[in-house]
Amino acid sequence: MNIETIHSPTADKPFLVIYKPKNLASAPLTQADFDNALSQAVQLFPELRNVHGKKEIEYGLLHRLDTATDGLMVIAATQECYDFLCEEQREGRFIKYYQAECNISPDNSKLLGGFPPAEVLIEEASENTSFTVSSYFRPFGEGRKEVRPVTEKSGKAALSKLGKQKLYTTKITINRLDKKAGTATAECRITEGYRHQVRCHLAWAGLPVIGDLLYNSDKKNAEKLLFSATKISFEYPRGDLNSYDRKDTWT
Repeated sequence: MNIETIHSPTADKPFLVIYKPKNLASAPLTQADFDNALSQAVQLFPELRNVHGKKEIEYGLLHRLDTATDGLMVIAATQECYDFLCEEQREGRFIKYYQAECNISPDNSKLLGGFPPAEVLIEEASENTSFTVSSYFRPFGEGRKEVRPVTEKSGKAALSKLGKQKLYTTKITINRLDKKAGTATAECRITEGYRHQVRCHLAWAGLPVIGDLLYNSDKKNAEKLLFSATKISFEYPRGDLNSYDRKDTWT
């Protein structure tokens, strides 16, 4: 599994945009780990090693994708670019879009367990409508491999296990809704993100991603996760909008 270069670093746009295929990790866990998208990028563009990120082995990596998710990632090639785009993320100006094929399953979160009461009644939704889902998050399950939303309506035990004291929001737009078939296509938009945020918020809203082993109570179609990071948009430098779009990722 190899990454694809979407935009190579240049003097005026010193960042790399890549497409990461499914089942390839975003970043290394150790210095000896090379089976990941970032390590492949560094081999192609050695200048990435000059950037000091949050972790020494992550260089200018600005965000991650779940291993099972394919799509677009951005890696800064200079320290100035990295610092600038980190601030853009903190200010909510680094925008990421995802596309998902979903089951329509109002009882999904009840069947999985650990979710607070649903704030969206998906059975009342219609095509071409948008809504937002917001929550804190906590680790959940064996090995803390999953997350669950936390709200003020959650119990004291859930509130005591918050991962970060920060509210995360996902905007969900239903582009296609087939209630007879029990499926829908959704586009999701976030700025800052938490691990599994979009997949978990979709599951909570009654729109679990088809093929999602963690957040879809229906395991019959758990062969391929129909979920992709299809678009990314940010300014660099200030006033210069950069937008990269790839909607044909898993289709």
